[in-house]
Formats: sequence, structure tokens, C-alpha cells
Amino acid sequence: MTSDIATDKTQARFDAVALLSGGLDSILAVKVIQEQGLRVKCLHFVSPFFGKPHKRRHWEGLYGIDIENVDISEDYVRLLVERPVYGFGKVLNPCVDCKILMMRKARERMEHYGATFIISGEVLGQRPMSQRQDTLNVIRRDAEVREMLLRPLCAKHLDPTPMELDGLVDRERLLGIKGRGRSEQLAMARAYGFKETPTPGGGCMLAEKENARRYWPVLCHAPIPSVRDFKLSNIGRQYWAGNRWTMIGRNQMDNLSLLKVCADDDYVFRLRGFPGPIGVGRHFEGQPWTEEEVRHAAAFVASFSPKAVASGQDVSVRVCRATDLRRQQQNDGEHGPVEGEVVHAVTPDRTPATGWTESAWVDVREEIRADMRDKRG
Repeated sequence: MTSDIATDKTQARFDAVALLSGGLDSILAVKVIQEQGLRVKCLHFVSPFFGKPHKRRHWEGLYGIDIENVDISEDYVRLLVERPVYGFGKVLNPCVDCKILMMRKARERMEHYGATFIISGEVLGQRPMSQRQDTLNVIRRDAEVREMLLRPLCAKHLDPTPMELDGLVDRERLLGIKGRGRSEQLAMARAYGFKETPTPGGGCMLAEKENARRYWPVLCHAPIPSVRDFKLSNIGRQYWAGNRWTMIGRNQMDNLSLLKVCADDDYVFRLRGFPGPIGVGRHFEGQPWTEEEVRHAAAFVASFSPKAVASGQDVSVRVCRATDLRRQQQNDGEHGPVEGEVVHAVTPDRTPATGWTESAWVDVREEIRADMRDKRG
């Protein structure tokens, strides 16, 4: 686990650590405890699927809270690869296992900050998968935080915690919010004078169909899915042909992001003589592409250049390894030859014969369900 601060025994002490998604409930939970004169350190967890670490300073100034960004990418990818114990939600969201993971990480950070308890913004009955009474108990049990977890927004619907019983936290000043309504939380935001009212949740991309259909092929085809793989799957257009994977930029920002995130051994496709997108071919270890597969990918990438298609003739596509292109750009900027580069003359082609297809959500959904059934035995 990495974070944006160094471990330092001399740093400030806090009474509690809080899970902070950036959504309204998590912020309100912190404010309720701060009002009792207690110091709270907020933990904003980051992965390829959620987290806005760039907003840390903005949130600190806006809401008067203290935040640490905590990167749990490696642990989260491992959770997905091994499959969540409590399954996926309606899409690819492992909400129960996700919360257990975060609670465990928060428990680890407690000693560092001298904290004695953990805060979460969960509301009983708000979310069908992870905020039922039985599920809240499962999370508390499996994360081993039974005696140290406080849920300030719905505390009055739950048994008193040790923090309340020993007087550290005044139970009378905690809340009894329940259900899916938002009126009480919005009223609290107005009462606190928030200049910006955040959205209800933290914006997990695993809960969105468009993103899930990008992630599932990685889990199915990558020999050892990595954090880099999932970062790449967030960029541009995504196409697969068996275990061959091609990403194609939709704009200049995508092109730059693909080149920044791709691995050294990946193939990079660039048109010569026509404006067009950058293409990246993922090269899994021990599974190099054949020359024919590279040519098919080059023709496919070229088909996304309208001017190349309109020319009605073969076009040239430059193909090299990402590491060689980076070395050339470092030495000569955008100019100069790229070591090991091969130029293919191809006809732009986006027909099914090339083999490249986008995963459709309707198919991915059935594959996820079948996978879950298999895991259950």
C-alpha cells in the first residue's frame, strides 16, 4: 500500500480515521464527529476504478477536513482476479468485499495516526447490496473492526459501540438516518454551509456497464491482470481478438495517455502521411503476436483515420515497441527514426474479418453470471 505522505512517528495524532469516498455521506459522517471536538483523519482510497486524489487539497479547504490519499490498486486488482467472496452487484461491483478491504486498510492506518476508532458514512438500507443490516454486520466481522467501527449517520439504528459506551463519543449527538432518501443529508449540507454539495457516492466505475464491458475481457484473457492493464482499459476504444488486445485513441488526450500508460513491450501503431489515432497492442508475456496479426491490427487502426480511408489506397502504418518510441522521443523529440520500427503497407479495414470486436454488455453480463455460478460450485 502506498500513500501520499511518509510514515512519521512525530506527525499529528487523531482520534479517528474515516473512509472518505468524496461523496456526501462520507463527508457528513466526518463533520458529525468533528462537531464533538474529535480529530479525524480521512482516508481517500484510490484504484483504477475509483478515487479522485487530485481533489484532496480542494476538499480539505472546502470542507475543513484532513485527508490522506491511499492507493490500494494492487490489493483491489487481486480481489477481482481471485473473485469477491460475496460476489458482484448488478454490474461488476464487488461492494461488500470492497468495503471489507477498505476497513482492513483503515484498521492498519489507525496505529500510525494514534486513532482509536474508524468512521464510515454508511446508511442503513441505502444501498441494496452493501448497506443491509446483515451485510453491515458481515463487513464489520470480516474486516475485524467489530469493536472500533462507528457509523455516525445511522448509529441510532445500531447497537451502541464501545466509543459511545465509554463516553468518547456522545451517542445523543449521532444520527438515525435510514433508507434511500437524501433529504436529511441535503438539509445537513445546507446547515453546514457547504459551498459545493457533493454527489451521493464516490463514483465507482465498476458499477457502470460501459466500464464493466472494458474490464471483464482483461480478467478473462490477461494471464496475470495488472493495475496497468486496468488503467489502459479506461482509455480510448477497446477491441479484442481472442487474447489479442488493441486500444485506439479517440482524441489527442487519449493518444498521449495511451503512450504514457502502455508497457514497454507493447506495440505502438502510428499512421504515416495521414492524421489518425494512436493504436496500442497489448503484448502479454510469452504470447507475442505473429506478423499477420500485427498487419491486421495495423489495417484496423488505419480504418479510424477518415482521410486514410477516403484515399482509396494502401497506407503506411509504423509499428514499433513502446520502449523504442519513448527512447527516440527522449533523444530526438517527435523526429528521427525509431529503432526496430517496421512500416506496413495496408488497406484500412474494419470488417469482421480482421477479428477485432468490442465487448457488448449483454454478452459480458452473461459471462459474469456464469462465472459467479461456477465459483459457487
